[in-house]
Amino acid sequence: MKISDNDGAAENEISAVTRFPVSFSIFSLARSHHRVAGQLLREAGLYPGQELVLMQLWQRDSQSQNSLSRSLRLDHSTIAKSVRRLEDAGLVSCSRSAEDKRVTLVSLTQAGREVESRVNEAWSKMEEITIENLNDEEKAQFVALAKKITAVLES
Repeated sequence: MKISDNDGAAENEISAVTRFPVSFSIFSLARSHHRVAGQLLREAGLYPGQELVLMQLWQRDSQSQNSLSRSLRLDHSTIAKSVRRLEDAGLVSCSRSAEDKRVTLVSLTQAGREVESRVNEAWSKMEEITIENLNDEEKAQFVALAKKITAVLES
């Protein structure tokens, strides 16, 4: 990655690129992926990350916020914020559990069910863009390496 100074003088490489090549590559990849995903999801009326909550609910509707938090590996405040935005958009509704009033259940609305095809289209397009220049072996290697790195980071 190159940057130029304010007066347009010679470009210098960011030191993180050479000092921390793997970590910087992960950061750069995540940032680029997030940007493109954001563009595609905006077409479906969503912000990045909201689709993950919806995907969990499409798989199994009426889940607690704690269940969503665990399955998505996100902290409670992040899930609460995302659920609140999804509720404001009319895609989910929240209610108290009949068994335990302390538990908030998140359920899809009809509008939340109807956005599924648009989200799947966005993710299909994202996958297509992401793997455009990878062959089958490279895709498998990437997934294996990402899982290996994730396991270490989460241990």
